[in-house]
Amino acid sequence: MDSGDDMLDMYSGEDDFYSDDYKDSDNDDDDDDDDGEPDYGFVEEDADDSAMIASHRSQKNYCVLREEDIHRHQVDDIERVSVVLSITEVEASILLRHYHWSVGKVHDEWFADEERVRNTVGILENPVVPPSDDDTELTCGICFDSYPPENIVSVSCGHPFCTTCWTGYISTTINDGPGCLMLRCPDPSCLAAVGHDMVDKLASGEDKEKYNRYFLRSYIEDNRKMKWCPAPGCDYAIDFVAGSGNFDVSCLCSFSFCWNCTEESHRPVDCSTVSKWILKNSAESENMNWILANSKPCPRCKRPIEKNQGCMHMTCTPPCKYEFCWLCLGAWMDHGERTGGFYACNRYEVAKQEGQYDETERRREMAKNSLERYTHYYERWASNQTSRQKAMTDLQQLQTHNLERLSDKQCTPESQLKFILEAWLQIIECRRVLKWTYAYGYYLPDHEHAKRVFFEYLQGEAESGLERLHQCVEKDLLQFLNAEGPSKDFNDFRTKLAGLTRQAVTKNYFENLMKALENGLADVDSHAACSSKSTSSKSTGCSSKTRGKGKGSSRTG
Repeated sequence: MDSGDDMLDMYSGEDDFYSDDYKDSDNDDDDDDDDGEPDYGFVEEDADDSAMIASHRSQKNYCVLREEDIHRHQVDDIERVSVVLSITEVEASILLRHYHWSVGKVHDEWFADEERVRNTVGILENPVVPPSDDDTELTCGICFDSYPPENIVSVSCGHPFCTTCWTGYISTTINDGPGCLMLRCPDPSCLAAVGHDMVDKLASGEDKEKYNRYFLRSYIEDNRKMKWCPAPGCDYAIDFVAGSGNFDVSCLCSFSFCWNCTEESHRPVDCSTVSKWILKNSAESENMNWILANSKPCPRCKRPIEKNQGCMHMTCTPPCKYEFCWLCLGAWMDHGERTGGFYACNRYEVAKQEGQYDETERRREMAKNSLERYTHYYERWASNQTSRQKAMTDLQQLQTHNLERLSDKQCTPESQLKFILEAWLQIIECRRVLKWTYAYGYYLPDHEHAKRVFFEYLQGEAESGLERLHQCVEKDLLQFLNAEGPSKDFNDFRTKLAGLTRQAVTKNYFENLMKALENGLADVDSHAACSSKSTSSKSTGCSSKTRGKGKGSSRTG
């Protein structure tokens, strides 16, 4: 495996940095050997990499399937159904396709009512047209020419068609798309299914290849437990086991995405928030907000006009050419020194005092505030995305060039430099988390002030810790890469970076941020409830004491 593949493979385990199963990589070798987990076809890591990423691979609720894995699973399911139901593998494949490759569903339906299933799917037990006993020629049902029996082919229904017509019929259906997998007898009144044995027998080589591709892809696309990786050009599939509540999966191509919505991984933010945020980023609403906040309509033609110079004298573009005042939108011929000159407008000030512009100004101010708020969160969302992409590039550069160079200069084996790779992997993951927290913050209701304060505190602490880690691995590492020889400070750098990686990211800031957001900042509500209860108790206690005191004084008196 080349170093580029190493980077992608290690990156595929990023989604488990904050799971409860995370352990230091030094203790993971023994655990991995004793797991006894089946091999799901993951790309093999170099021996030096296995210790660092072993914990990231443990306790996963999904596995990545390559094409050969998909084919093997598909064949296994077909053979299982064929043996249990005592039918041919061709018939078993037809059944499985009809029931979306669910072996359990096939068994349930078949044993509940075999005859109904046969009629529905098109697996006929007895032919509609009985076979001819002699060697007389048969008439093709499409071209109506007569052919000897060896040139006539039929499926379970027995309708006779010549091989030439069959070939044309199959080729046309295959070229129409994946619908060829549900191919039926050419006879319009017949529902008998056409299996892949007919395709293998009569189709051309190109058509066979297309059919087999559709057949293989149907195993993923029709299966509720499996999905293709949505990354462009990726041919891996994900077999997902529901139940853990975590939908983040990482493909071997290095792309991480959410199983539930197939968008990029966005934990700890929920899918609905991500959907709204992506829609907002691509919608025209922000363009309209910008127009409303930064332009005014021409009083004559109503086209929006942006003020790009200091003077209040505005001239609309041709063919309108209307001249008006930017402040009061009145005709410019009514303006001059008596109205306050070219940079002010007394008419506007008077009208504003009379309340004539309150609603317009209020709408414009609201649009401007909304736009500024959106821009604040979007810029930081996009900035962390850019930083994440840069970190991925730096990690690849480190693996392909700088790791060996650093090993030579510091006289340290590459196997002892994995702490740098681990730091980069955590930076990549933390940039992803931090990016989506800004989408979360944008949709956090303004009236929940306590939650917003708590959220911004956690976000600020996490961002501060990440910046220290990122600066250490990005800037401090350069002095050792550019050094003439071994540096006595390298061990201090190792200790500092390892400490920042574990403390600033996994154990403290980001772990707290992830848990808080996944719980909907419930700690704020519980704290408020406790405070309220405590205040109520104190108030009740004080009242009791006061009442007791009053009774005592009454008796004394």
